[in-house]
Amino acid sequence: MASPKTEILYGFHPVHEALRAKRRTVHELLVRKGRQDDRITILRQLAKKKAIRVQQVDEPQLAEMAGRDGHQGVCARVAPLPLCDLSEAMGPADSNSAAPFVVLLDNLQDTHNMGAIIRTAYCAGVDGIVLPQDRSAALHPSVSKASAGALEHMPIARVPNLVNAAKQLKKSGLWIVGLDGSADQSLFGCDLKIPLGLIIGGEEKGLRPLVTRHCDFLVSIPHARVFNSLNASVAAALAIFEAYRQRSLPGGAA
Repeated sequence: MASPKTEILYGFHPVHEALRAKRRTVHELLVRKGRQDDRITILRQLAKKKAIRVQQVDEPQLAEMAGRDGHQGVCARVAPLPLCDLSEAMGPADSNSAAPFVVLLDNLQDTHNMGAIIRTAYCAGVDGIVLPQDRSAALHPSVSKASAGALEHMPIARVPNLVNAAKQLKKSGLWIVGLDGSADQSLFGCDLKIPLGLIIGGEEKGLRPLVTRHCDFLVSIPHARVFNSLNASVAAALAIFEAYRQRSLPGGAA
């Protein structure tokens, strides 16, 4: 079982990406007895390069260590994920790339939504993610699993107060844009090429009123039919990739 200073990653992608990312200390790799396939060979080779012990264990032991099914015959005992400062979430200070793009998550409680948003953000080139210390899902191994291992690569800052973090990002030159289903301005008519802090609300109540008041402006996702709001991770994916689309166009066209 994991000690207080370690945790158990489970599933091929989280373990593979943790080995690739080199951000966590990986103490040992645990593989189901008798499993010999290309994926396990890849993990064994990475572990060998890093002098990480590989142990074969029975299926029930893997399930107990992971705390659930879905371990895919592989676990790893690892150190907790290192977090970054708020300034580091904006990307390297000496970067000559596009304007910073930071995603802030307000009151997001579901680990599957958290993982899905992190996966989307990493694929779309988001520089970092900001989470409040309270009113947020913890970064358990289940989040890495839901992110298909993207969590292992994404810079993440945990802050005591999300509003204060937004204020600090503003002082650094970012515009704070809130995704709000009741907003009049359409996401697709908004310039997202600016230095951007995109705030996405929780599953049930969306953005908290105090957070909304500190946004520079609010945008909504147009619906073809009147219906209840989109799932948080789906809405986040649309907004994040709209920003990516705009930033990727030649000449900065919207």
